[in-house]
Amino acid sequence: MMPAVLASAGGGAPPALLALRHLGAAAAAGAAARRAVGSWATVDVEKWSGAQPAKAQNLVSGRWVDAAASITIPDPLNGEPFTAVPDTKGAELRPFVESLKSVPKSGLHNPLKNPERYVLYGEVCAKVSEAMRRPEVHDFFTRLVQRTSPKSYAQAAAEVTVTRRFFENFSGDQVRFTARGFSVPGDHPGQSSHGHRWPFGPVALITPFNFPLEIPALQLMGALFMGNKPLVHVDHRVSIVMDQLLRLLHACGMPAGDADLLHGRGPAMGEVLAGAEPRSTLFTGSQRVAEKLAVDLRGKVFLEDAGFDWKLLGPDVGDVDYVAWQCDQDAYACSGQKCSAQSMLFAHSNWVAAGLLDKLKARAASRRLSDLTIGPVLTWTTDAILSHARRLLAIPGAKLLWGGRPLEGHAIPACYGAVEPTAVSVPLAALRDAAHFEAATTEVFGPFQVVVEYADNELPQVLDAMERMSNHLTAAVVSNDVPFLQNVLANTVNGTTYAGRRARTTGAPQNHWFGPAGDPRGAGIGTPEAVRLVWSCHREIIQDHGPAPDGAALKTT
Repeated sequence: MMPAVLASAGGGAPPALLALRHLGAAAAAGAAARRAVGSWATVDVEKWSGAQPAKAQNLVSGRWVDAAASITIPDPLNGEPFTAVPDTKGAELRPFVESLKSVPKSGLHNPLKNPERYVLYGEVCAKVSEAMRRPEVHDFFTRLVQRTSPKSYAQAAAEVTVTRRFFENFSGDQVRFTARGFSVPGDHPGQSSHGHRWPFGPVALITPFNFPLEIPALQLMGALFMGNKPLVHVDHRVSIVMDQLLRLLHACGMPAGDADLLHGRGPAMGEVLAGAEPRSTLFTGSQRVAEKLAVDLRGKVFLEDAGFDWKLLGPDVGDVDYVAWQCDQDAYACSGQKCSAQSMLFAHSNWVAAGLLDKLKARAASRRLSDLTIGPVLTWTTDAILSHARRLLAIPGAKLLWGGRPLEGHAIPACYGAVEPTAVSVPLAALRDAAHFEAATTEVFGPFQVVVEYADNELPQVLDAMERMSNHLTAAVVSNDVPFLQNVLANTVNGTTYAGRRARTTGAPQNHWFGPAGDPRGAGIGTPEAVRLVWSCHREIIQDHGPAPDGAALKTT
């Protein structure tokens, strides 16, 4: 039985209760089908609650193990203690250090050692993708995602679909092909030069809460494809999802000792990294932690850190309803908790005159906690978000366009945020002031955006603002005006930039590169190129077998 929640102002079932009911309402499979998920699953998503909490375990050297203490995770929708994850610390960390230290620098496989393992992982991918095509398994992971990082069923299901398609993309011989190298003829008989993609060996990956399946799954598999042994650490609030995926991977033929999973708090992972000294570490998350890791690990990192992402609406107006829908999705889907979320909207005055902002306001107002199109914010409290809004509204000329109020009628714990989709308008001229610019370009990892209107003659000021931004992950240039597009694209650097009338900042699928630009530490995800960049290095082997010339006739130099 779920605890009582506050009544909504409009009467009837409160939004939080409706949201909990909605978690399974869109699922096609019934309870009997969910029981058929597989013996590997240790979470019953049908009964998962404070009365029947889920339990995660660590994975080290091929064994699932408990820790002496646990961290109790509150349900983001009602505060019930619904998941227990290991609070790993002290002597319990030593096996993780030893496991990584046991991995040779040449990896578990490479082009010259155990190459049959490339084929093995192609087969594992095929089996996992086949399993995830089963409706009950698809629904199982969708609901795992939705319960730990609340978002609409459609958004959670899309994350599962993208992950499944990644496994499909690397089935068969595609893992082997991803490790493809190249050769160059030598400059004398018997010589040839061969470039190989070589593993780092012991590696680590640290991923955030907002995509608890997709991000760690894609990066884990990339590390494994290239011959590394990864230590995985996922934000402990959602790490139960990775726990379950690894159990599915094992059931599909992945050797249990090929990867370790460490639950717990960030400092515990930091202690393991300091002791094990992995050859490379992939981090996805906040800029503050990214920069600390870069120092602590002496630069041996790949980073996909903060994403303060902009969208620019060009002077040519068209498809206004579609653009309004896409802008709303980019800013507020998953309650704005995407590293690719639209943080700043530069709107040409032609779009404002066409009524775009009114349409955006109406779209934002249609979001409901009952279907999780708006929901808990896991890293900003309500007070912190509203305090930031007040800071922006103190900028001369700034105004609240919509939102700016707490959600009502819910039982979301106070440690999380719960606010209406919010937008604050800031004058373009105000961005010239350093303090105002810093405030306006602070990333709020929640349903929050800044809107800046500009005119034709102010595009240079817009480009200057983009140049001054610190983060260059995603961007969108919404225009079919080719000279305008050329000008903007030529003078910006965001690593994943969408261009054209349908341009967006979010929704990166599995079929293209996703990652920042402008930083040599920048990581990628999702494609063979990203896998090669992040999880392998270049090794050149020059074969030189002769025939050798007459050594007696050679001069000493």
